[in-house]
Amino acid sequence: MMLETTLAKLNQLKLFGMAEALTEQSQGALYTELCFEERLGLLIDRETTVRDNRRLTNLLRKARLRYSHACPEEIDFRTPRGLSKEAFLSLCQNGWIKGKQNVIVTGPTGSGKTFIACALANSACRNGYSAHYIRLPRLLQDMHIARADGSYGKLLTRLAKLALLIIDDWGLARLNDRERRDILEILEDRHGISSTLISSQIPTENWYDTIGDPTIADAVLDRVVHNAHKITMKGESMRKLLSKNT
Repeated sequence: MMLETTLAKLNQLKLFGMAEALTEQSQGALYTELCFEERLGLLIDRETTVRDNRRLTNLLRKARLRYSHACPEEIDFRTPRGLSKEAFLSLCQNGWIKGKQNVIVTGPTGSGKTFIACALANSACRNGYSAHYIRLPRLLQDMHIARADGSYGKLLTRLAKLALLIIDDWGLARLNDRERRDILEILEDRHGISSTLISSQIPTENWYDTIGDPTIADAVLDRVVHNAHKITMKGESMRKLLSKNT
């Protein structure tokens, strides 16, 4: 009766990990050989693990990564494409996010830029950082809609609060005046406060052409490029290689 009451109180307090572990302890003779402190420690360890797993699940769900299965362990370093294993694994330590720095991944289509971006975001979520993935065309569309329905300020605030914002498919089309000003607003709010990862087929030296206005382009690059770690992908399309292997 005491056990049932304790389990009910643990669940009421939302200590579901401890309740689960206590049920296991009550059903296993092995635990009777442990002292009180040891059994209590196991209960706390289980609760910590359950909460960590729940937090990671929520962070990954909110990140809405293009490749939800992408993680550092899945990166292919054997195929020659200009990806330094040492540099990538260093980024996976997330010091760049702690230091409010950026990452720029450039390279030809199919070279694995998006997968690498998602893997770095996965690593960030594992370390408790909030992240969100979005393609630039969709981001610009969201900004346009927010201007129309009056939620523009709220959207900027939400984006600014993210520890890591991943902007994919940067520079596919030349920006118009409203779009480049929207991008500048986003990056201004995040500069020195949080980290941004940009993935693009366009080398950074050609971003002036895609942004359009030299003055705004200077402002954008100043907030992104100068404190960014750069990954430059090369070689044949990974999709083509995988298709050949199949």
